[in-house]
Amino acid sequence: MNQLSFLDHLKTPRTARGRKTQAKIIQAAEIEFGERGYHEASITSITQRAKVALGTFYVYFESKEELFRALVIYMGKLTRATIAEKIGKAPDRITAERRGIEAFIEFTRANKNNYRIIGEAQFVAEDAYREYYRVFAEAYRDNLKMSAEKGEIEAGHEEERAWALIGMNVFLGMNYGLWDETKSASEIAAAVGDLITYGLKGSKGS
Repeated sequence: MNQLSFLDHLKTPRTARGRKTQAKIIQAAEIEFGERGYHEASITSITQRAKVALGTFYVYFESKEELFRALVIYMGKLTRATIAEKIGKAPDRITAERRGIEAFIEFTRANKNNYRIIGEAQFVAEDAYREYYRVFAEAYRDNLKMSAEKGEIEAGHEEERAWALIGMNVFLGMNYGLWDETKSASEIAAAVGDLITYGLKGSKGS
């Protein structure tokens, strides 16, 4: 997966070297903001982590806030692309849901800074925070609608269902991605997949 492609919302450098430098700054910012938080993070520390000159930062970003907003967009695109790659060949929606949960938990375990960055965005850059989830919800809604048209799931209330499923994944990722890694991601996905498939009544096998 080419992480440089997630920077296409910014001013795209003309050279491969420039795109690589821009990506290094983004990746350094993920560590800096994730470890220190927005207010304690500094441009100087970010450039030191990226091993670029301070002046180089301003070639690609106007401010720390612009970089933070870019990072929120980057993390959203990276998360969606990672999950899409895992569920792309799923034979049906229910299988896709299970694989998506598993992929998200694995992604969270490998990218623990994501939760702090996105959580802090609610207070630092609320518009970016809302956009992060809006894009997720719209794509989810459209996928549910397409699955309903294929007869894989019951039709109706796609938007509400999308937000409900996103909320479930957010807290599953928080608990099993950050706080408790004793269970495998596949085990968690199987348990929650049964809930999605059969509901709280547990009509499995009936």
